[in-house]
Order: sequence, then C-alpha cells, then structure tokens
Amino acid sequence: MRKASSSELDQLSTEQPNPASADLDTKSALEVARIINAEDVKVAAAVRLRLPEIARGIDWIAEALANGGRLIYVGTGTSGRIGALDASECSPTFGVDPKRVQFVIAGGRKALSSPREASEDSRQLGVRELRKKRLGKNDVVVGIAASGRTPFTIAAIELARSRGAKTIAVTCNPGSPLETAAELAIVVETGPEVVSGSTRMKAGTAHKMVLNMLSTGAMVRLGYVYGNLMINLHQKNIKLAGRAINIVKQALGLDRDRALKLLRSAGNSVPAAIVMHSANVPKNRAERALTACRGNVRKAIAHAGR
Repeated sequence: MRKASSSELDQLSTEQPNPASADLDTKSALEVARIINAEDVKVAAAVRLRLPEIARGIDWIAEALANGGRLIYVGTGTSGRIGALDASECSPTFGVDPKRVQFVIAGGRKALSSPREASEDSRQLGVRELRKKRLGKNDVVVGIAASGRTPFTIAAIELARSRGAKTIAVTCNPGSPLETAAELAIVVETGPEVVSGSTRMKAGTAHKMVLNMLSTGAMVRLGYVYGNLMINLHQKNIKLAGRAINIVKQALGLDRDRALKLLRSAGNSVPAAIVMHSANVPKNRAERALTACRGNVRKAIAHAGR
C-alpha cells in the first residue's frame, strides 16, 4: 500500500485548522486552558456515538481471554504509546497475566520515551513485529491510528486478520484504509485539534477512553471485578495493601479489624477472602472454587456454596 500523500492528509478532519483556537498564541494562559477544555468536552460525546461498536469489541475480547487468547494493541507514536499504557496497566489492576494483554509499537520499546516516527511508514516492520506474536484464532488485535492511514498498523491488522484473529480498528477519520482492513471499526470523529494536526490531544484522549472501555469492560465480563471493586489488584506497596483491606470491608460490610483478619486468613487474597466469607467455606475450598470458575468471584461464591 502506498503512503498517503500530503494532499490526502489535508482532507482528514483531524488535520484541519480549528477556528476555535485561531490566534492561540496571542491568548493568556487561562484562555488557552479554556479553549482546550471546551474542545476536550466534545470527545466524550463523540465516543458515546460509538458505544455499540465498543460493546461488540468488549465481548470479543472477553471471549478471547476466556478461551486462552490475548488482547494485543498495535500502533505508532501517540497511538502506540496509549496502547502500551493500557496494556501495562491491566496486570496490576485486574491481576491478569501480562502475557494476556500486550502491545506492539513501531520502533520498539525505545519509542515509548523517544521519537521513532520513521518506523510507522514501514509495512514490512508492521508485519515482522506482529509475526513475532504467533497469532491464533483466539487473539484480538486492536490497531490504533488517528488518521487510519499508518502503513505499519494497517499491515499488522491485515496480517492478524489473515491468521484468523479478530481485528478492531480504533481511528478518528471515517473511510480509512485501517477501517477497511479491520473486521470491526470504532471511528470516533473528534474533528480538528486545538493545535492543528496534533492528534496527541483530542484524538489521543478518544483513544484512551476507548481502550479503557475495551479492557475494563472485558475484565468486568470475565468477573475480575466484583460489583465495582478492584478485587485483583497487586498489593505491592503500603497504599495498595491498605486498599485491599478497604475493598474487603466494602464488599462484605465488615469493620477494618475483621476485614484485616479475614484477609490474612485468605493469604492476602481479596477474591479468596470474599468467597470464604460469602460462602462460609475455608480457604482451600474458596481457592478451588475460584480455580473452577476462572477467577470469577461471583460464580465462585455460588460454586463453593453447593
């Protein structure tokens, strides 16, 4: 596929000048902040229009993870970094194996902190990097690109689809090659940026919102959240250990001392503590129920109580 020409890019809504931020360089700091905030307000409304497609993506990802598959984000520049951020936060938030939610970014991990934008023009690199993942039919690959015309990401999505993986495009311009390449497209039309063409702004915010919904929605569907509580958090520091106690308190209506005692008897496992108390079973039975129910606490409570 040929690279998009300058004239083609000029037609994209995300590349247009924004009348609301004309003469931005003459504004006060407060005026600049107000202009950016007023434009940011439009992002949530644009995302709302795509909720049916996002819901479909959530179901795909939940099914893939339940069947041993993976969620893999692919992108370049800002889009790649946002994918990397969401992937990196799934393990500490939901307790999911880091291998189950991954990212591929043009230029490799060095691109997370320094520009490697030249890599985004290479279809060959997109194919090469995704081939390393040894894709299967239970995987879901999400390609992220504001323009929808990034060769690296398009080629990666085309390869993923040819290997039988589910493919999702997240973009901000309709009718793009990325949208065509993917089986499902989530097109959030955020329009012109405050700083013309700087898609790290509204487009980037839209990408972050969509990825939050995709990953969080899938984890909720899998039962890695109990009610609205983050039960699988990693207790790696004092703050998170304290949060675990509070979660047990809130989930079970206990005071702090009882919650702490229960959590300790559960080996500091919040899910095990909730199952033990709710089903009135010992630790080993709670753990077996959680294993049988693939970590779904609500199902494990019912299973343990049989």
